[in-house]
Amino acid sequence: MRKNKIKSIDKVKSRIRAKIKGTPIRPRLSIFRSNTNIYAQIIDDVTGRTLASSSSIDPDIRSTIASGATCEASKIVGISIAKKSIQNKITNVVFDRGGLLYHGRIKALADAAREEGLQF
Repeated sequence: MRKNKIKSIDKVKSRIRAKIKGTPIRPRLSIFRSNTNIYAQIIDDVTGRTLASSSSIDPDIRSTIASGATCEASKIVGISIAKKSIQNKITNVVFDRGGLLYHGRIKALADAAREEGLQF
């Protein structure tokens, strides 16, 4: 069961990645969700550089949450990544949900980032 789920996520991820490219003007906001934490990074695919990153294991975020596997943690990570990107003068991004459903923790992160000023 687990192997089939991973294979289907990888298929969706490769289809999405073929269509989405991050540029210097509009970089890619990539999300990775594990069972215990959530990670977000803004990537310029042309140069292959990470412009900003945030996760639930960052020390400042970790001290405010009980667990990294909650929607509350995702909201805090979304706020953090939006603030870091706006400091780097990035307001428009392409959202890459990483083959995961737009629901739960992914949706909470995206909504929090939008509320803080990121546009996607």
